Amino acid sequence: MKQDAPVAVRSGEEINLAGLNDYLTSHSTETGKVTSVTQYPGGYSNLTYCLTTDNSVYILRRPPLGADIKSAHDMGREFNVLSKLIEHYPIVPQPFVYCDDPQVIGAPFYIMKRIEGVILRAHSAPKLGIDPGTFKILSERFIDNLVRLHAIDIHATKLIDLGKPEGYVQRQVEGWIKRYFNAETDSLAGMNDSADWLAKNIPRSPPATFIHNDYKYDNLILNPGNLTQIIGVLDWEMATVGDPLMDFGAALAYWSEADDDPITRAFNLSWIPGNLTRTQLALRYSEQSGRDLSNIVFYYVFGLFKNAVIAQQIYARWKKGFSKDPRFGGLIEVVKNLSAKAIKSIETQKI
Repeated sequence: MKQDAPVAVRSGEEINLAGLNDYLTSHSTETGKVTSVTQYPGGYSNLTYCLTTDNSVYILRRPPLGADIKSAHDMGREFNVLSKLIEHYPIVPQPFVYCDDPQVIGAPFYIMKRIEGVILRAHSAPKLGIDPGTFKILSERFIDNLVRLHAIDIHATKLIDLGKPEGYVQRQVEGWIKRYFNAETDSLAGMNDSADWLAKNIPRSPPATFIHNDYKYDNLILNPGNLTQIIGVLDWEMATVGDPLMDFGAALAYWSEADDDPITRAFNLSWIPGNLTRTQLALRYSEQSGRDLSNIVFYYVFGLFKNAVIAQQIYARWKKGFSKDPRFGGLIEVVKNLSAKAIKSIETQKI
């Protein structure tokens, strides 16, 4: 088993290879001359390319076409996060170069070293026949690794410089509600009611930690010889310093169970036998971190709401014609489903 293989670059998302090589040469980077460019087909956010050079293989990341959400697609910030983090949490890709000149390839970008390993995807993992025992251990280590990230000393490492933890949850709730209504295409009662409930039920936060903000199975790279060993964590575009339970709530929101709706199970593989349930994940996180999870429903609902907003933003860009990817046209149904899950959690006070 290997990572998803890159494919031919999608029409309209090509990279100016000559311009890229001119930039790399003029800035004396270690990458060498890029001889070919392919594209990773997965993902719904930043565009990811595989660069084959004279001496190695690298990954290039750039914002999606039509994106105007600077905080979510800031290549310089993501490069800075990796540069600060790698010394203290070494299972991240090594960053090499950042370019803020959109004239080079059409947008700001950065290049990092590729980590070789296995990424479990929702569309392929069910076919691999991974036994329940392996998934049980992996799901435990999934949580333990998040606890490890949250245990980094943000002051000694100066990671505190990457964010403003005071008032973080308030800003996140207000910001994501605003993002939703800026991207709204359909009037959905579930989104409206969830937004109203979140704004009225903001809890008091525990001490701030460094947080990933998009922690899920398909952002992990696993050892091909031992699928329970995490050797890499990807996609740090939303990483910051803030309430660690916002990070854990986001992970819970991605975590589908066997009786969840097929539309959300299609985006995850946590429903496969052997994986811990959301309740078991919460218990393990609490035990390993020592944090109080009495307000976990708030964090779970916010995670669902945020995922729904991300889907809505991508759907809105598709509806405006910025992307021709047919996957994006069906994301409005994901928004509806996630908002329904949020309302159910609010009503039952269960995750």
